[in-house]
Amino acid sequence: MILKVTAMLGTLSEDTKKMIQTVGSPLQVQADLDPLMEEIGDAHLVLLGEATHGTSEYYLWRKRLSQRLIQEKGFSFIAVEGDWPDCYKVNRYIKGYENAGENAYHILHAFKRWPTWMWANWEVVALVEWLRQYNDQAPEPDQVGFYGLDVYSLWESLSEVTRYLTMYEPDALHTAYQAYQCFQPYDEDVQSYARATRLIPTSCESEVVDLLVAMQRKGLATLYDGDREAQFNAQQNAHVAVGAERYYRTMVRGDAESWNVRDHHMVDTLERLLNYYGDNTKAIIWAHNTHIGDARATPMAQAGIVNVGQLVRERLGKEGVVLVGSGSYEGHVIAGRYWDADMEEMPIVEAAGESWEGVLHETFGEDTLLIFSKDAQARELLEQVRGHRAIGVVYDPYSGRRGGFVPTALSRRYDAFLYLQETEALHPLHLQPETTQPPETYPWGV
Repeated sequence: MILKVTAMLGTLSEDTKKMIQTVGSPLQVQADLDPLMEEIGDAHLVLLGEATHGTSEYYLWRKRLSQRLIQEKGFSFIAVEGDWPDCYKVNRYIKGYENAGENAYHILHAFKRWPTWMWANWEVVALVEWLRQYNDQAPEPDQVGFYGLDVYSLWESLSEVTRYLTMYEPDALHTAYQAYQCFQPYDEDVQSYARATRLIPTSCESEVVDLLVAMQRKGLATLYDGDREAQFNAQQNAHVAVGAERYYRTMVRGDAESWNVRDHHMVDTLERLLNYYGDNTKAIIWAHNTHIGDARATPMAQAGIVNVGQLVRERLGKEGVVLVGSGSYEGHVIAGRYWDADMEEMPIVEAAGESWEGVLHETFGEDTLLIFSKDAQARELLEQVRGHRAIGVVYDPYSGRRGGFVPTALSRRYDAFLYLQETEALHPLHLQPETTQPPETYPWGV
């Protein structure tokens, strides 16, 4: 279906505002999430999006909702747009495994791959410490997990597999060494590997696939550093190596394939986690709106691009899935001006009046929760295609006055939406001068 942006400029009519207001309710305190909890009902997958990777309030509201889903509906784990090896260290810490680390600050501060601020921030410290406290009081089968869905950690995952095999299955080490030797000429430079596979007909695909097959065939040890998930972790790192090799091999083309490789990998990882945890498992996913919101409600579909939100609806059934987006009218954000640039706090200029954020500003003018199923007429109105804010880890607020906007049929892209009037930047851990203490206004334990 071809999406056409609705050109409805100027002031909204009072009737239009009233219709949109029927699906909105105030969003100030955790109890204001009650309508969303009711909408979620018995769903087993709740996907929580964000319009930027550097906004404090998106993390805070996702934390508040995740806490309620865990406490009141028995959700089993949180899976995020992050690297598997780094996030698995968080998983070990919140479950109290041996040698898992002293506290959340030190574990998250060790996240070194750019953009560090996405997970190495005080908002996530608060989430992780809450998960640890929750698990300390829960019986082992009911402890909540924390995992990374992403595909970037090629060398880190190879290292984890090799370390595991060295200790428990040295006979299988030759397959890991073969993979390492294949990648060695590229000196852990993914761009170098990507360019090489484009220039000459060679790749390390067979080596990482052989490693995965070897890992799947072996009866691997089931306990490692007091970790009952050791076998699953080792095999998942082998899956990541396969996915990462394919991703880096395709990304140099600059087309839809590398994006699709990445989002398919994230959903495949989610499905492995659901199978590992067993029947009736419920999961929470944190990622950017561009991954969470159904791609078919944007021009992504016309470009042959799929995403996590679309794939889980197709594979796992729309009735058991709730997609929750978020966006803001104005504020500040943490981002870099280009890939690998220093992080900066940057302004988010007020949204254009014809965008969805502009419409919600004019309609509500305050933080609001929208549940699209509340009113059929309003839902149809919100299926109009308008611009919807999207800021990634790379952002230059001065290259265009209002930042990037993706044409979006809002009520088809999400089941619910958190509209925030004004937001502030995340609070990263990697600051100069560095400190081990949170900022004075530290609201995130609430």
